[in-house]
Amino acid sequence: MATVLICRRFPRLSRVTTFSTTAKCKAESGSSKNKQEKEEGPETANTRPESAATIHLLNPLGYRVLYNPSAYAKSRAASQQRSGQALSEAFTSPATAQVQQTFGTASSQALPPLRNALPQPRSAPLLKQTDSAQLSVTQTMEEVEKDKTEMHDSKEDPRVFQKGRPEYRSLSYDKSEPIETLPLEEGDSVLCSVAICKGSQSPGTITDCFRKLSRLPAEQHTALLSDPRFNTLCHSAVRNINLFSTSDLIDILKACVRLVVPPAHPLLNACEIEFCRRVWDMNLDQLLLVADCWRCLERSVPSYLSILFSYANMHWKDLTLPQFVQLIYIIGEGRRSPADLTQKVESMILKYFDAFTMEEVGAICLGLFKSLSGISDHVMRKIADRVSLQVEDMSTYALVNVLKMLRYTRMDHLPLLKELGKVIPARIPTINIQGVMHIALTCSSLHYFDEGVMAAVAMSLPSKVTYCRSKDAAKFLWSFGCLDYEPPNEEEFYSSLIEQMHRKLHEFRKFPEHLLTGLLGLAFVGRFPEELIDYSLRDEFVQKTRGSKYELKKDLFTLSKSVDIECPSYQGSRLPPQLYQEFTEMVLNFAEQEIYVRPEIVEATSLLESMLGGPEYVKSHMILPHTRSSDLEVHLAVDGRPIPFNLKDSITDKKLKDIGVTLTDDLMTQLIKGRSNSRSPVEVENEARTPSREIGEEALTPHLGNCAALSGGALVAGTRSQVEPKSQCCVEAPASLALNRQPRQVKLAVQVSNRNHYCYCSKRLLGLHCLKRRQLRQLGYVVVELPFWEWFPLLKRTRSEKLSYLHYKVFDPALLSRAG
Repeated sequence: MATVLICRRFPRLSRVTTFSTTAKCKAESGSSKNKQEKEEGPETANTRPESAATIHLLNPLGYRVLYNPSAYAKSRAASQQRSGQALSEAFTSPATAQVQQTFGTASSQALPPLRNALPQPRSAPLLKQTDSAQLSVTQTMEEVEKDKTEMHDSKEDPRVFQKGRPEYRSLSYDKSEPIETLPLEEGDSVLCSVAICKGSQSPGTITDCFRKLSRLPAEQHTALLSDPRFNTLCHSAVRNINLFSTSDLIDILKACVRLVVPPAHPLLNACEIEFCRRVWDMNLDQLLLVADCWRCLERSVPSYLSILFSYANMHWKDLTLPQFVQLIYIIGEGRRSPADLTQKVESMILKYFDAFTMEEVGAICLGLFKSLSGISDHVMRKIADRVSLQVEDMSTYALVNVLKMLRYTRMDHLPLLKELGKVIPARIPTINIQGVMHIALTCSSLHYFDEGVMAAVAMSLPSKVTYCRSKDAAKFLWSFGCLDYEPPNEEEFYSSLIEQMHRKLHEFRKFPEHLLTGLLGLAFVGRFPEELIDYSLRDEFVQKTRGSKYELKKDLFTLSKSVDIECPSYQGSRLPPQLYQEFTEMVLNFAEQEIYVRPEIVEATSLLESMLGGPEYVKSHMILPHTRSSDLEVHLAVDGRPIPFNLKDSITDKKLKDIGVTLTDDLMTQLIKGRSNSRSPVEVENEARTPSREIGEEALTPHLGNCAALSGGALVAGTRSQVEPKSQCCVEAPASLALNRQPRQVKLAVQVSNRNHYCYCSKRLLGLHCLKRRQLRQLGYVVVELPFWEWFPLLKRTRSEKLSYLHYKVFDPALLSRAG
């Protein structure tokens, strides 16, 4: 019987698979076998039975191989490496059959995604029935489509705006422009002529050779770049570089872009030097086009860009709208912002503001964001105003770019954020993972909580978590932790991200800040993956954090102390004591300069001291330094009496006040004639001190009933004489006596909150402050808050009103029930 053999090489496969239309195929000759084994490689060749050179089809009529080259071509254009890998796994017939069997016998939820599935042993059946084969191929195609959606092309995606106006064709290199392919024979003829002339061609001929060779099929480019004859052509161009016209030199550069010449190629070195020399003889269109080609080649050209920016600065008023947008794009891709252009950029934005397309608005925001360019609140608000009215008409990519700049400028633009909540949730499933990350990060950075947006993010993430970079996974965890939001699918959401953090552990060696970001986000919501924490607290990782461009000491401190408090059974690595001391001193120094001196805290401290009897009853400090915010600590006995505990501050306060005793007639008499028998020094001292602690009757009037009942004789409203004896007794009590008489008590941690502790326009506490209050409670403190919406308005009211409010907060009957 005649045998028909069909051989087809699939993309990115090293194996040539042979299919037979009969039930059995004959083995090929020894030479064919050797050739095939060479293509397969040593590992594959060793695993194949020596006598088997083909696949034996058990059911040739029912088995079909589905191959869609057009789908591969599309995915290759967007993501050659990842999509090619998925397709190669899908269309290798033995592997496909093995994966089919795996999916036929196990739950899909218990297995990794198809692209990560391991093949079964060779003894497993190679083929399944037709329906199983079709299901597996369908699943694979879905994975390919997901790959295409998820892959972000950092070179091409920011250039979408260039499709909106024909003027950009003269300012940028368009890879999509159709070019007539050069036949291989003609390309070989060009190279032969180069070899014959041995580099003696004229500049015009050399340029023509580059133009022609750049039209060769893409699959021939790698071979061309390694061809000695092409190197000869490049050497000729370098020798004659100053003889080319500017347009010819630009054509050579464009040819290098098409051929994907390596960024460090000697020809590009020569071109950069020559273009820098010619800048002032070129027009702005040419300058921007050359800059765009450098971007396409991924070559860093700071000298060229510096000259370009100087040129643009001199011709600023002549910039057209497309030239301006293209310049901002180049500034962003160069990751540098010329200081002398900042104000001019704003004026140009305002000049062309109404004429920009929404894609151009997104491109401008991305350029400013990437170059860390400052922009005034006025201009940013104007951009946000326009975008809020056209959110539904914008591409998601452009919208995300605007959100990046909104985040960078800390612009709390409520109309845009509300529109985001209406539009984004439905789009989330179609947005790639990096775009979703930037949406979540914008919400958390602006402290804006929209449950619809965050829930949509959480529900979509587990199925695409494997596309997360280490940065993405960390930012997701931070965003949800910062907003203290645990979504409906919280277990699946957090477990999938923690698993991805494990998979990306190798990336954290280069980017240690991302690991700490993710772990802190988890700590905010009370989750502590011990293996990752152990890794982050090892000496070698701590050393890596010191080499980071970010200040990570505070993050390490917060994480490590949180583990100490909340994970008593943790047995992993810990920070050494000297680091704890170093970090604590750093935080406390910052607090003394920036936190303790805030008016709302100073006022609360002073009033509490006055109300309770002196500085020995109140301590303004950080109970938990790693949480980076201050507390006013107060101790109460079970009967409601304040307990002195801050003796150190009390002694310091007494020494300071002793220096400034008022010189009265009686005191002068004592100094001249000796001590008076009628009054003791303590009485004289009390006379000087009492007015500062006096509590008027009107101070406690609103809560008189509660106060009288709670005071227990220690603090009764309305009588000065009932306050003073208590304060004298407490001040004069020996320190040893005060410590030995420790009654059952409740320790209060009074929180003077501000707007930065809460989500924007809400009373939803942020993650770091949830963590702090949770840990204070674990350490036995009762948290008492002076919320900013109550305390800040009181700062403008009378002293009596403020004292009344503090008395109500501190002597709450519910607090005393927790003593003991």
